[in-house]
Amino acid sequence: EEEEEDYILSGWNCRRRSNQSTLYINMSVSNKPSLLQSTALGGTAAMFAVNFTHPIELVKTRVQVSNEGIIATCSSTMRNEGFSAFWKGIPWAYCREGSYTAIRLGAYAPVRDAIGAGAPDAPAHMKFLAGALTGAVGSVAGNPFDVLKTLSQTNKSESLPLMSLVGKMYHDQGIGGFYRGVQVNIMRAITLNATKMGVYDISKGYVVDTTGWQRNSAKTAFCSSFLAGFFMTVTVSPFDRVRTALMNQPTDAKLYDGMTDCLVKTVRNEGILSLWKGFIPIWARFAPMATLQLLTIEFLYSSFGFKGI
Repeated sequence: EEEEEDYILSGWNCRRRSNQSTLYINMSVSNKPSLLQSTALGGTAAMFAVNFTHPIELVKTRVQVSNEGIIATCSSTMRNEGFSAFWKGIPWAYCREGSYTAIRLGAYAPVRDAIGAGAPDAPAHMKFLAGALTGAVGSVAGNPFDVLKTLSQTNKSESLPLMSLVGKMYHDQGIGGFYRGVQVNIMRAITLNATKMGVYDISKGYVVDTTGWQRNSAKTAFCSSFLAGFFMTVTVSPFDRVRTALMNQPTDAKLYDGMTDCLVKTVRNEGILSLWKGFIPIWARFAPMATLQLLTIEFLYSSFGFKGI
């Protein structure tokens, strides 16, 4: 009678018969990435996606800090600064995606599983909690790059060398200058990531039940990420508006005394609806950004033999 031996090989459940060298891999049990592995893949997905979404974010940021519309902003940027200006601040965007988004996107699945919300039918609030936790931690890590990226994007004159911008910020405001807007950035990240990852995770279940598609199929991921992009825009726009105003303060001046002061002054001067100023470019960025990031990380998970979100 043949004897069989069970063991683990690179995370897969395997079985080998004692008189044979053939391996039988149980494909029904997928390997889950570690926190570090998942974070690295999340950063890779985000840095890939930002190449395509950065121009949209530049337009969004400039719309928020000026009185110009989308078309006027695009036209003036192209006319006065050239096509390459739409990628102003892209080095800081890479740093931001490699820190902030790497954590909030890549760490979501391990954290979700760690708090017991990995099952498709797990309580929705637990999935939102996992997104909120990773978003908060990621925002603290990425805040300095967020500040520098925003200043680079709104600069309509000749671009400053990277280290010159860092040196000027440090000279004018010290280390604290790199963390201005951190309160609203944390609130924004909590709201954004809880909405993005929670809606995406839950939507996959609804899409599967409605269409009969596989949970790990590209069609399921695309539909779910598009829905997540819309709801992200609705919930995050007010935080994004306040964050941009705080981060766009000159390096040698302080216009607002924190998040609450900025919020009150913005509503008083421009009205409550101004908190959704730039909604269309924000959605135009969030929808493809969420789709690209989530499709890419699902592809990377699959390529490395990991279980998808």
